[in-house]
Formats: sequence, C-alpha cells, structure tokens
Amino acid sequence: MPTIVVEVMPKAELLDPAGKAVAGALHRLGHESIRDVRIGKRFELHVDGEVTDALLATVEQLAADMLSNGVIEDVVSIHVADLTSADKVSL
Repeated sequence: MPTIVVEVMPKAELLDPAGKAVAGALHRLGHESIRDVRIGKRFELHVDGEVTDALLATVEQLAADMLSNGVIEDVVSIHVADLTSADKVSL
C-alpha cells in the first residue's frame, strides 16, 4: 500500500513558540550547537492502488485546502514514501 507524505511547516516569518521552547530545553541540556528548532506537521496518507499524477494533484489540493492553514503554514513537501527497512526507525 503506497504512502504519500505531506509535510507542513509554519511560515518562516512567523514565530514558533513551541520550537523556541524545545530549543531552550535543548540548550539547558547542553546541546549548544543546536541554534533553532521549528516544529511542523507530517501527514501520511495510505492509498489504494498506484500513485498517479492525478492522485498527487488531488493530494496537493487537499494539502492546501485542508491539511494546512495557508495564512500561517506552508506545505513544504509532498512525496511518495519509500518505506524500505533503511527508512524505518525502531524505538
């Protein structure tokens, strides 16, 4: 089953209070080399059948209309995930 990944981030010109809080916590933990953190959203859409250009166009429209708030967020990536064993992370 193919997976289409949509990544959304706050617009660069807007403040990201959650990201600032994480950056502050990282600095307090001694990770001084991390300069800035921005927190976004990742959507994984599992689809039936083949991923076509038409389906990707539909997902692009959904990303703009429903998955993101165009006033404060940008859709930064839409791609088909290659879920090979190298991409999977075990916790």
